[in-house]
Amino acid sequence: MIGFSGGLIGPPGTPRDDSHALAGTPVFLGCSDVDAHIPEASVREAVGAFERLGADVTMRLYPGMAHTINADEVVFARALLTGLVADR
Repeated sequence: MIGFSGGLIGPPGTPRDDSHALAGTPVFLGCSDVDAHIPEASVREAVGAFERLGADVTMRLYPGMAHTINADEVVFARALLTGLVADR
């Protein structure tokens, strides 16, 4: 799962308790620490939720970045996908 400037939808505290539903699933969340649309707290809440579901989460917060995607995110996502294809 790759989330560029992403978080979970729903009000804070929405239950997400399907224990281990994502066991071992790689998850990448990249976002700005000051994104006007996605608060940093929402990204951190998403990380916690995915980890409780058993996902292998990588989060990268980029200081002062606008609501956009940067080259570091693209490189990481490409490597993640390449690794998954190579494992097949």
